[in-house]
Amino acid sequence: MTQLEEQIKEEKKEEKQEKTKEEKKEEKEKEFKFGIKIKEMLEKGVVLGHRATKLHPKMADYVIGVKNTIHVIDLQKTAVCLERALEFISDLIKQKKTLLLVGTKPPLRELVKEIAQELNFPSVTERWLGGTFTNFNVFSGRIKRYRELEKEKEETKFEEFPKKERIKKEKELAIFKKKFEGIKNLEEYPAAVFICDIVRDKLALKEARRKNIKTIAIVDTNADPTLVDYPIPANDDALSSVRYILEKIKNAVK
Repeated sequence: MTQLEEQIKEEKKEEKQEKTKEEKKEEKEKEFKFGIKIKEMLEKGVVLGHRATKLHPKMADYVIGVKNTIHVIDLQKTAVCLERALEFISDLIKQKKTLLLVGTKPPLRELVKEIAQELNFPSVTERWLGGTFTNFNVFSGRIKRYRELEKEKEETKFEEFPKKERIKKEKELAIFKKKFEGIKNLEEYPAAVFICDIVRDKLALKEARRKNIKTIAIVDTNADPTLVDYPIPANDDALSSVRYILEKIKNAVK
């Protein structure tokens, strides 16, 4: 065999090995349920964490490197975690239990509200009010008052009051709407809560843990995944990343 033939043979061997690697990679991606694909997560920016200086020590196992001073999340582990979380949520809904969505970061509010409305889930998209879980009885009373005012408004009963009293009721209704609109039908503790950002909404996470409410959350590289029952290591800042995960929840539920 000439040197040229040997070189051609070696190149073909390498090409075959590369092809096998790609095929194995594709097969591995197909193993995940709920249509989870590594390539799609990469395109949606799920892979990008925070700056390297902000790494939480307990997130180190979910990071595979640094690119332009930004930590890169291991999407294989994200896929495993997301699959596990979706299986839990799917089972939860089959049992007709409630999942509360929490996303108070301004860029995410409309997205979270949109998904919650589509699924008929309760949601919190404004500031998390301290005591929502830990002082639930008091909150239930306020929510009941909100529903009563809404009913009065719908039945045009506000018109029966003097102008000063009517204006007072309108203001009270507006305040309640901002605070409680997303949870006005929540009459008992939810079975679980999904949080888009556990650093921003740490109080929601804390209260859920205190009341033994199961937690599912997107956990970026600056947060502690051990605080969450079903952590999903992913970018919690990019709208496309959060949308990807919420859309997977929507599909798993439907």
